[in-house]
This record gives sequence, C-alpha cells and structure tokens, in this order.
Amino acid sequence: MMQTYQYDVEILHLLVSPGHAYFGRARDGAADVPTTDADRVELVAGKGVVGDRFFGKAAHMDAALTLLAVEALEAMAADLGTPPFDPLLTRRNVVLRGAELAPLLGGEFALESQGAFVRLRGGRPAHPCAWMDRVLAPGAHAAMRGRGGLRCQVLSDGFLHRGPAVLHSPVPLEAERAGDSVRRRPTRLP
Repeated sequence: MMQTYQYDVEILHLLVSPGHAYFGRARDGAADVPTTDADRVELVAGKGVVGDRFFGKAAHMDAALTLLAVEALEAMAADLGTPPFDPLLTRRNVVLRGAELAPLLGGEFALESQGAFVRLRGGRPAHPCAWMDRVLAPGAHAAMRGRGGLRCQVLSDGFLHRGPAVLHSPVPLEAERAGDSVRRRPTRLP
C-alpha cells in the first residue's frame, strides 16, 4: 500500500481511436479515422485501452494510455490568442480537469471513478507532434511543448468513467506545497 493524497478531478473526455489519424505529411490532411468520445472505457493491465490503436502494442506498453490536463490547452489558446481548442484533436485518451500531471512522471498513482480504481504509472511526457500546428492553430506545436500530457502504463484492469473522479497521487499538488491544504486527504490506496 502506498500513501496518497486525494484530489477531486473531472474526467471530461475518454477518447478511443482504432487507428492513427496524424501520420504522413500534415499538408495532406489527417486520415478519416473514427473516434469515440466514450462515457466509459475499459483498461487492461500491461495493454492499455480496449479498442484503441495502441492496445497491446509492444512498443507502447509503457505508454499505452495518455492523459492531458485541459487547463494546459486553455493556457495554450490564451497564449496564442485563439478560441478554445477541442481537446479531442490532441488525440489523448483521457482529458482531465483539476489534475497536475508533471509531478506524476515516473510514479505510481490511480484514478478512481464511480468507485472503481485504475492504477497507473506515469511514464514519459506526451510530446506534441508537428500536426498540432495544422489541427489546433499555427504555433500550437511549440506552445504545447512541456504541457502535452503524460504517457502512462496501465498497472491494473478496470474502467474509467466520464464525470467526477478522484486522483490518488503520491505527491501533493503545487498549491499544497505552497501551504494550501484544502484538498489534501491522506489515504492508503487499496
């Protein structure tokens, strides 16, 4: 059991895509690949999101699930002076509100939604590709560097559901490190 801090977050989007949409040259346009913004997704330990393009692919076992904080996209749009971006265009599997992702790099944590826990390990940053200039806005590729999300390894089977959720983190949020402990609830993760 690891001691964690609990933070209320919201799962805004759960993207499942069976194929790659952004490959080749951006000037040729994105592939027409169906995607699902699901209400619920199934995760399998060591494999990722059932039905997703990276599910069970050896090259992606440690990065089969991608997370993105919507606040990063909102800040990017403000920096670029554009209207808000559609988070689904980033092709990240889970779009969250209220989560700090950078402190989770290299650590184990969990997302709890509708009473179900899914354990994850933060692998590496989800770096943006040059396609972001085409699908979001000119300059988005550079603006997204350092805030493109987090690639994760799935450590336990389970489901994630859109809506209110709890992030079980081994590290306190930045606000807590500054002395604000309103959202801190030390617990032990099962």
